[in-house]
Amino acid sequence: MSSPAQPSAPAVATLTPTHGEHAFVLQKVQPALLGLMDGSVSTLAPIFATAGLTGKPIDAFFVGLAASIGAGISMGLAEALSDDGKVSGRGTPVARGVITGLATILGGMLHTFPFLLPDLRAALTLAYVVVIVELLAIAVIRWRYMRSPLGQTIFQVIVGGAVVFGVGVWLGRLGAGG
Repeated sequence: MSSPAQPSAPAVATLTPTHGEHAFVLQKVQPALLGLMDGSVSTLAPIFATAGLTGKPIDAFFVGLAASIGAGISMGLAEALSDDGKVSGRGTPVARGVITGLATILGGMLHTFPFLLPDLRAALTLAYVVVIVELLAIAVIRWRYMRSPLGQTIFQVIVGGAVVFGVGVWLGRLGAGG
């Protein structure tokens, strides 16, 4: 007597990316995310310290501009020189370096632009909002492409950004005598 055929299990969607998606994440998304994260976070302390120290938005703007461009050049070179991409599959060093460098500059400049406003309070308020949006965008990109749990990645990015931001505000106040 033969046994009745067992129904087949329903197909389960896999989260494994295709080769093309994997290459895109390694060669484009990861370098861009690295740059956005570094630019967004590393420039916070100098910009907000300068704003607190001098009370002049234009001073904070130029410090943010210098920090963003300097960080972009540094990060672009570091990424380009980290490996040739042949073993890791991370793509060409020049492409990764350019992507990382430009994303670093962008990440730093987004919250620098508000300091073109002549009123310090308005510039700071707008910059705070921009920083929050930047950090949430980074978290969403990590969730979407790196498959990090959304709540966890939001927490990590916000806490990291808040620590650096707090150091900048604290040093600005300390330097200004407050």
